Amino acid sequence: MTRSDPDSCPGVLRLHEAADGPLARIRVPGGRLEPEQLLALAEAARDLGDGTIELTSRGNVQLRQVRDAAALERRLDAAGLLPSATHERVRNIIASPLSGRIGGWSDVHGLVPALDAGLRADARLADLPGRVLFTLDDGRGDVSGLGADIGVHAVDEHEYALLLGGTDSGLRVPAEHTVEVMLSAARGFLELRDGQWRLHEIPDGPATLAERLRAAHPHLTVAEALELPARQDIPIGWLQQGDDRVTLGAGVRLGSLAARTAEFVAAIERPIYLTPWRTLVITDLDEWTAEQVVRVLAPMGLIFDATDPWLQVTACAGQPGCAKSHTDVRADAAEAVESGRVLPSGTAQPAHGIPAEEVVAVGRQHWSGCDRRCGRPRGAVTDIEATPEGYRVTPPESQR
Repeated sequence: MTRSDPDSCPGVLRLHEAADGPLARIRVPGGRLEPEQLLALAEAARDLGDGTIELTSRGNVQLRQVRDAAALERRLDAAGLLPSATHERVRNIIASPLSGRIGGWSDVHGLVPALDAGLRADARLADLPGRVLFTLDDGRGDVSGLGADIGVHAVDEHEYALLLGGTDSGLRVPAEHTVEVMLSAARGFLELRDGQWRLHEIPDGPATLAERLRAAHPHLTVAEALELPARQDIPIGWLQQGDDRVTLGAGVRLGSLAARTAEFVAAIERPIYLTPWRTLVITDLDEWTAEQVVRVLAPMGLIFDATDPWLQVTACAGQPGCAKSHTDVRADAAEAVESGRVLPSGTAQPAHGIPAEEVVAVGRQHWSGCDRRCGRPRGAVTDIEATPEGYRVTPPESQR
């Protein structure tokens, strides 16, 4: 598959002209934000945007209706959120959010700075498409099913499976060579691509790249490939760390975080991780502080209950943000949740041409304003798609 149009992924230095105004996408490698960085984002959203921080399915953030691009650039640069003008769009790195604190074979967060620095240090890698994705999974399998172009998945404390084009290549990488091999794979992708945005779009791309890497890196070994399906392991609520401190997983309704709420999260003064499920992970809390955080932030809309129906629902931007959308899908999705039409269990029925107020769906569901289904999560999910005639509801079993 060869693309005839250039990669148009937005960043900070190249905004996307959305229907409701300029949109900036800010890369957050590994999802980690220091409190002062979250505060800078909140202030930018309030002063220069629409007052919200959008969380993305790659653990990044977006600001909508940006009124002063130069001012935003200056603020993000000062906060350490724009360390490279040339490589800013290629820093798409997702890491297991709980790694190093709860479970997993190894702490993959330790690999994030080295991988990010390696990307930025190589001038050639600035040519990577903005859609290329790197994942670092500590073995629990939470991010390996997200379809990374280049990823690693811990198989024990000392070795990683190398993922190429969304699947296990069968190659095994010693832990000490992980970043080196991932950067080599990124260079190999550039050598193989002919306009393609993603590695899996290149005919035999993952297999060809695996052969080249094996020839170039004699320390790689071969093993039986692992099946790594997409999983919906959203860390929500009170989570006990290995050091007896507490992590809190907080859901964010439709991934839209109000600037004022973000300021309160920043005031906790603990490391924050953005997840690919559009949620927050607030780490390293003592029990008293964790209790106060829940008491204050739950009334502000953050979700600490893993059974909350809001956690089942995702949606694209819809109107007024997207000119291609047939309707305001976020408003319709919110009404479905609030009126009890998002059901935890049962059998969903396919439907077509029904009004928003009649949509009833079971379990994980994605609301889309058109047939592009932007932002749709991986794995089994009911599609609720707006059409000129009304909504089309397609349960997972009807998609086969």
